[in-house]
Amino acid sequence: MPHQYPALTPEQKKELSENAHRIVAPGKGILAADESTGSIAKRLSSIGTENTEENRRFYRQLLFTADDRVNPCIGGVILFHETVYQKADDGRQFTKVIKDKGGVVGIKVDKGVVPLAGTNGETTTQGLDGLSERCAQYKKDGADFAKWRCVLKISEHTPSRLAIIENANVLARYASICQQLGLLNGIVPIVEPEILPDGDHDLKRCQYVTEKVLAAVYKALSDHHIYLEGCLLKPNMVTPGHACTKKFSAEEIAMATVTALRRTVPPAPPLLGPCSPIALAPPSLPPPPWALGHASQHVSPPGIWPIPTILHNGMQELLLLTLLPPPLLQANSQACQGKYASSGQTGAAASESLFVSNHAY
Repeated sequence: MPHQYPALTPEQKKELSENAHRIVAPGKGILAADESTGSIAKRLSSIGTENTEENRRFYRQLLFTADDRVNPCIGGVILFHETVYQKADDGRQFTKVIKDKGGVVGIKVDKGVVPLAGTNGETTTQGLDGLSERCAQYKKDGADFAKWRCVLKISEHTPSRLAIIENANVLARYASICQQLGLLNGIVPIVEPEILPDGDHDLKRCQYVTEKVLAAVYKALSDHHIYLEGCLLKPNMVTPGHACTKKFSAEEIAMATVTALRRTVPPAPPLLGPCSPIALAPPSLPPPPWALGHASQHVSPPGIWPIPTILHNGMQELLLLTLLPPPLLQANSQACQGKYASSGQTGAAASESLFVSNHAY
């Protein structure tokens, strides 16, 4: 007979569940601001700005000090390690800036993908060593949720069963460490088993693989005694590969995604809508059984506006509205509540492709 040990206390469960549902409160979701130092360098170099700590600080300050139009749309913000300890111009820690606006602070805790021995170029994610101590420190420093990303890729022979099971177990071990931090109470884990859109596979193949991956993830989460009401899932959209020659409608993609999720994900865990939940809200689909939040990523700033120019010419507000366009955030917010109707007003950011081949961060 299986036994759960150690069991979370009612108080720990309450805190985990409340924080998870604050992130995906009606109309809300997360803002991803967790680029590594290397990843954000690409954004800064594209606008002629040196990748210094001060420029990174200022760039993120623009996001975190957005005007009140953003507040109803953002439930939580994922930070990179450096950002947790940076301050705004007024001396407040960024963690406090976010909390003062009603947001929950999160932290990316994985340390990136590494080759998985015994496979044909597949990967697993590292960072479990010392994770408990790091999570405990982040909890003391203001974080209430964490994110861990595993990556799988579709090809003729992948993902292999070994890669699926290994990555599912890594996600479950991470989630268990986050939730069971003893007297500190836990950190809400976001589990992200991302199936990359690279390749020439069709929609049916991606749906099949997504179902197998999600089924393995929830089997592993069950084996590791994860409290699902206090654990968020960030799944991928079910889409054809970027090199697939056959075109599929938004309705077909939405139906394939929701079908895969309904077949494999219990209704207990909140979901962070994959990509934009706009694609999950066509009128023909029934209401989803999960608490659904959106996952928003700020877009790249225009190349004609290097940061020094912005500073000297008082253009912060204009750039901010480019990075976090309120119409797009509001459209995501409405979609999470089943209220979205296309008006064509989301702007260029809505159509900007975030695809990066073999993405690593």
